[in-house]
Amino acid sequence: MSDRCDVVVLISGSGSNLQALIDSSSNADSPARIRAVISNRADAYGLERARQAGIATRVLDHTQYAGREAFDAALVEAIDAYAPRLVLLAGFMRILTPGFVRHYQGRLLNIHPSLLPLHKGLHTHQRALEAGDAEHGCSVHFVTEELDGGPLVVQAVIPVESGDTPESLARRVHAEEHRIYPLAMRWFAEGRLHLGEQGALLDGQALPPCGQQLRN
Repeated sequence: MSDRCDVVVLISGSGSNLQALIDSSSNADSPARIRAVISNRADAYGLERARQAGIATRVLDHTQYAGREAFDAALVEAIDAYAPRLVLLAGFMRILTPGFVRHYQGRLLNIHPSLLPLHKGLHTHQRALEAGDAEHGCSVHFVTEELDGGPLVVQAVIPVESGDTPESLARRVHAEEHRIYPLAMRWFAEGRLHLGEQGALLDGQALPPCGQQLRN
């Protein structure tokens, strides 16, 4: 496909969501092309996933920089070398500076393992169980300066079952993450998904506050 949307993916770990994105973008009809995978950890297995797919990789060790601002400035330089239209956070375990977020405003997406705005931050599956939630899931959202607080694009919703543990919930939520993140990437690459002044737009129509919800 000509004029494909160039994408850079940021990771810190095993890269299971990255693998789903690679698998999706490797299809001949995919409007997206992953140009590079960048990690702040040299031991992130996602780097090997990228290499196996023939995708360029970079490692920027955040511990080698004087602070968040210095690291994020180097990260911007590394990303922009590939001139991506879209940057995806796929398990990138860094809190980004406001300057970084503003630089990529409207073209920076993240996936979070909860039905935002519920359970921002970490340990979402345990917290969903402790709260007695009847439903759980995952969310793709535009990144803003508010942690896990940007406009929602799409959510996958699953029921919480009586015997669920944090581990069983995590497994089922991961499967849904691997479904909705490639979908959001495709929408953006096709020019269907945008960030407007009032929130996320799909096909020119404002998405609801929860984004588009998909249920099994």
